Parts: sequence; structure tokens; C-alpha cells
Amino acid sequence: MTQKLALVTGGLHRVGAAIAARLAREGYALAIHKRRPGEADPVLADALAETGAIAHRFAADLADPAAVDALLPAVIDKFGRAPDLLVNNAALFAEGGWQDVSAATLAEMMQVNLSAPVMLAKALVAASEGRRPAIVNIVDQRVRNPVPDQIAYSLSKSALWQATATLAVAFGGRARVNAVAPGLTMATDDYSAAQVERLGARMPLGALPAPAEIADAVAYLARAEAVTGQTIFVDGGAHLAPMGRDFVALERD
Repeated sequence: MTQKLALVTGGLHRVGAAIAARLAREGYALAIHKRRPGEADPVLADALAETGAIAHRFAADLADPAAVDALLPAVIDKFGRAPDLLVNNAALFAEGGWQDVSAATLAEMMQVNLSAPVMLAKALVAASEGRRPAIVNIVDQRVRNPVPDQIAYSLSKSALWQATATLAVAFGGRARVNAVAPGLTMATDDYSAAQVERLGARMPLGALPAPAEIADAVAYLARAEAVTGQTIFVDGGAHLAPMGRDFVALERD
């Protein structure tokens, strides 16, 4: 198989689906991970239909270290070789400040948001047989300006951010490791439409990023052969304007 191959964790839905869709249009075959089997979001389904990209799905619970260890071998078995690109997009999220955090919650968050990406990166480099894969970690703009909200999630994403540069040094010429740090991109039902509009107006650029813009950054880092250990903030400039709280706590109706 000579076509480029990408493994995208959490690639069926939301931002992960936008990333996978962009990579399909960049000519990649896709190994799409999801915690459980399900239907792809329309942005990805449409891209697969339009491009005819080869795509296979792999179910794995990243909270289970054994499932993490089995994921890359399953991809290699299916495609006959290791991926050229790993996008560590899947993440676990939980509410709660420091008063609410427990050791169990923190451990689970670190397993999914830090340990799984690191172990997948390690396995990919070990399996790449002289080729230099690209690894892109999806972090969060809050790593530049920490907030007290969702503290277990915030700690785990900060750890992954630090792991990006650390692994870039550790792997050296064997792999390129970079990160993309989105801001609020796809609002959940916790936000009202008016709140989202007001939050966009607060950004230095006056707007929130779109999923396709996150995908643009990933596509750039996938092909940027002279770039490693870097983070691209795709957040409307949010990391330049500390706000003190997570977005969901701001501009409420």
C-alpha cells in the first residue's frame, strides 16, 4: 500500500470527523477510531462518498490500557503497515473544580487524554521501520491560560501539551510531534446561541474557530517536514486574552 494512511482517534464525530474528512480530501486512507461503533457525522460521510477514500473503523476504549495496546496492531493488520500520521483527537471530558476532583477521576482522565496518546505514539514510532511518521495531538487553548473549571480535564490536556515537546525531543528524527490547540469550536447544548455569539465577539479576532480550521492546522502539520515540537493555537486568539473561566461560565443569558 503506497497511499498515505492516517489513524484518527475519536474520528467519527465532531472535530474528529472534520479532521478525518480533510485528510480524506488530502488523499489519505483512514483508520478511524471510535470508542463504540456508530455512524459517521455527515461531514465525514460526505467526504468519504466524494473521495472514495479507503476507510476502516476500529472500536477501542482508550480508558483500557489493553485496548490502547491492541489498537495500532489492529490497524497494521488491516492495512498491512503502520500509519504515516497519528492524530490523537479522542478525549474524555468531565465537569468539576478542585473541590470535586477525585483520584479515580483524575486517573481516568490522565489515561485517556495523556497515557493513550503517548502509548500510541510510542507504538507508532516503534512500528514505522525507518519511516518518519507525523503525530498531531489535539490539546486545548486553555493550556496557555489555565482556568479552574473542569480541573481534571484541564490538567490532562496540559500534560499532553507538555508531552508534545518532550516526545519531539525524545523521538528526534524518528518522528515529528506537534499539537493543535482549539478554542470553543462546536458548542454543546450547555450553550445558548446568543451566548456563543457573544463569546465569539470577545475573541481578539471577533469570531470562534470552525471545525474545518482545526482540520486545516492538522493537515499543515501532517506535511510540514521541518516542524516538530510546535503548537498551533486555532482559537480566534483566545489564548492571548485570559478570561479566568471556561467559556461555558462566561456570557451566560
